Amino acid sequence: MHSLRLIYTTWPDAESAGAAATAVVTEGLCACANILPGMTSVYRWRGEIAKASECVAVFKTTQSAAKALVVRLAELHPYDEPALIGLPVDADSSAPGFLAWVASEADVQ
Repeated sequence: MHSLRLIYTTWPDAESAGAAATAVVTEGLCACANILPGMTSVYRWRGEIAKASECVAVFKTTQSAAKALVVRLAELHPYDEPALIGLPVDADSSAPGFLAWVASEADVQ
């Protein structure tokens, strides 16, 4: 069984997240992306506190494709420093069929 990863990201809007998701799914770098609009971020940037409406996107991929996916998402992202965070998936607590599907759809050999 492949080790899977979730790549958590934030985007300025659902359109840019959707365009990136379509690109990386088409390219076979991930099996699926979930886009969750309507999030508010509060953060420190360049010494100031900022607040912005954003969109969360979570990409489901394999461990072997995760690095290439992060590189590609960084290329597609409009931010100077996008949040691109890889999270391991606990296979023992996950649906085996779903994990197999992700592995079959997103695996860079």
